[in-house]
Amino acid sequence: MPRYAIKVEYDGAPFVGWQRQADQPSVQGAIEAALARLEPGPHTIAAAGRTDAGVHGLGQVAQCDMVRDWEPFRLSEALNYHLKPAPVAIVDCARVAEDWHARFSATRRHYLFRLLMRRAPATHDKGLVWQVRHDLDVDAMREAAAYLVGHHDFTTFRSTICQAKSPVKTLDALDITRVDRRAGAEIHFHLRARSFLHNQVRSFVGTLERVGAGTWRPEDVKTALQARDRAACGPVCPPQGLYLAAVDYPEDPFEITCGSA
Repeated sequence: MPRYAIKVEYDGAPFVGWQRQADQPSVQGAIEAALARLEPGPHTIAAAGRTDAGVHGLGQVAQCDMVRDWEPFRLSEALNYHLKPAPVAIVDCARVAEDWHARFSATRRHYLFRLLMRRAPATHDKGLVWQVRHDLDVDAMREAAAYLVGHHDFTTFRSTICQAKSPVKTLDALDITRVDRRAGAEIHFHLRARSFLHNQVRSFVGTLERVGAGTWRPEDVKTALQARDRAACGPVCPPQGLYLAAVDYPEDPFEITCGSA
């Protein structure tokens, strides 16, 4: 059966997350329903990462197997037609080898977290950012974030229901930038790793926000990491500012894009 890689963009607000759940709206379920409109029968797709409720996708990657040999551009157009009006879009599509896997072939995941600093309520970005009403010390957060980069036991920063076999992961990068805009300054957290634990990014950002607010010292993050105890974690921030931004593979399956067909 022909296998296709699809790059998916979505607003996570109306969904219970990526993963299909009975009688509840999910991103996976929406795409599988659209596939069934193209080729009748059950469809099961796999993704590079299972985002939680309220988490968004900019560059989520999934795979689907089809009976018919679809031209990739036509497949993406057909899926987008049947996905309406759900806030899900197939932004790229490519034919891949039968042994290619969206999750297991991936070498790195990139996450973005957007934090808005302003007193006035968010309007255009409501549901797309985490808003705080106070200014944050970016330099202090960067100092604290440096303790998290590298190969560590991240027990402190993973959910108690995390199903990963080991809490030991390697965080390749945690970069923090301030973006000044007329509507209010944002703090962007850019994280990169081969894989992440459940709630790891939101645990990082919630804890680092406390450093930026002056409640924690930067070295307190090192102490929390070394504690290997979930109780030592700072508050876990809400999901609406989190985006699965991109997924890396040994060879980019989307070098020839749908739009070029």
